[in-house]
Amino acid sequence: MFKKLDKLILKAFVWPFVATFFITLFVFVMQILWKYIDDLVGKGLDFITLTEFLIYASATLVTLAMPISILLSSIMTFGKLGENFELVAIKSSGISLLRFMRPLFLITILLSGVAFLFANYIAPVANLKFATIYHDIYEKSPAFDLKPGIFYDGFRGFSIKVDSKNKDTLAGVLIYEQGNNLQDNTIISEKGKMTMSNDKKYLEFQLENGHRYEEQGNYNSLDNTFIQLGFKEYTKLFDLSQLNLQKSSDSLFMNNIKMKNMRQINVDLVALKKEPDSLYKRDKRQMGVYVKYSNYKDSLPSEKELLSAQKNIPVKKLASFDTLIPDSLKDIVYSQTLNDVNNAKSVLEMAVNDFKNQQDDYTQHQIEWHKKLSLSIACLVLFFIGAPLGSIIRKGGLGMPLVMALLFFMIFYLLNIFGEKFTKDHVLIPIVGMWLPVIILTPVGFFLTYKAMHDSQLFNKEYYFRVFRKLRSTYRRVYGLLATKQNA
Repeated sequence: MFKKLDKLILKAFVWPFVATFFITLFVFVMQILWKYIDDLVGKGLDFITLTEFLIYASATLVTLAMPISILLSSIMTFGKLGENFELVAIKSSGISLLRFMRPLFLITILLSGVAFLFANYIAPVANLKFATIYHDIYEKSPAFDLKPGIFYDGFRGFSIKVDSKNKDTLAGVLIYEQGNNLQDNTIISEKGKMTMSNDKKYLEFQLENGHRYEEQGNYNSLDNTFIQLGFKEYTKLFDLSQLNLQKSSDSLFMNNIKMKNMRQINVDLVALKKEPDSLYKRDKRQMGVYVKYSNYKDSLPSEKELLSAQKNIPVKKLASFDTLIPDSLKDIVYSQTLNDVNNAKSVLEMAVNDFKNQQDDYTQHQIEWHKKLSLSIACLVLFFIGAPLGSIIRKGGLGMPLVMALLFFMIFYLLNIFGEKFTKDHVLIPIVGMWLPVIILTPVGFFLTYKAMHDSQLFNKEYYFRVFRKLRSTYRRVYGLLATKQNA
């Protein structure tokens, strides 16, 4: 019986989980696409490049889509079973809610493990590929689309404008060419024709009846030469390889913290722990140049030593340090002292910035290390919220379950953002900040599980109506007694 029951609950869970997972992932990918849409439009990207971009983007979002999918699917599963009174039949046969949740609990543990493996091994590679392909797309020149009256600057060092365009025939061609640091060279032509070279590597502008203006020289010279060249026919070539997507090496971004797994992060943390000692030694050595007296022991005897050695000779106290400096050297000493103080201040400011950057880098490594674990454990926490919540509300479909799932996921997501923000600002330590959603939502999961095990009417409108009616009758009775005593 129990095996059939386990199959029943698993079949009821699998399809909602698969559907909600891909829907959630699609929503997140659309958010990413909307974020980078300005960098994608007008670049003439092929289908394969766009597909790679979306695949790598979706791979980086799996660890975030997994918790909300488990939350929503568990609410839908138990809500539907409760709506069909299957939960009532199961409980009436003596099977507890925890026993009924056991197969899904084991599946959630498996999914949490998959989420961790994905976050630790696949997500760093996906982040690396995504950063590389986004960099290539961002650096790519826009696709060649010459529109009348609008300057096109897709070719590096050139800006092209035409008055009119009829297929490949152009009229009123204006080309600015950045040939030197002095001035833009200019080509003006009445008309022309735009064709492709035989090897498909160059775009040819065959211009007619125009002039080329060029200035030779430099800014420091007064003898500059201005050249005006008239032509009946002139051919200008543009390299089309500039419009192609240039593939960058993955090593360009491989040192980023998001491209590393936990083992690599641990290696970096060990190195970052040793960095403050090296910074201290460097700063001490640099400060020793300006604070020279710190390297020497004071050779002057103290006042007590002088009194004990020469009891009858009074100690002469100086009015100020200025009395030790001759008048001819005061300006030099003051100037040198001021320079040393300013230099020492610069060294200290640089030391503070370096130490702050080191602390921020160390904190960021800890954030990424804990994030790989916390998002995986969040799958278990949200399951223990979703499963009892579904058995309490006893509603299936995408109505109330979706509302409750979105509510708890917003709480989880906001806590995750606030925890990471507080950790970066050094308000919370990383182990608290990155585990803040788990710390806060775990008691909620235990509370909901306890309520579901005792058939709580937490979301029953009739229950709250009865409570309100009792409170109202109690208020009227107490108010009547108080009024009677006042009249008496």
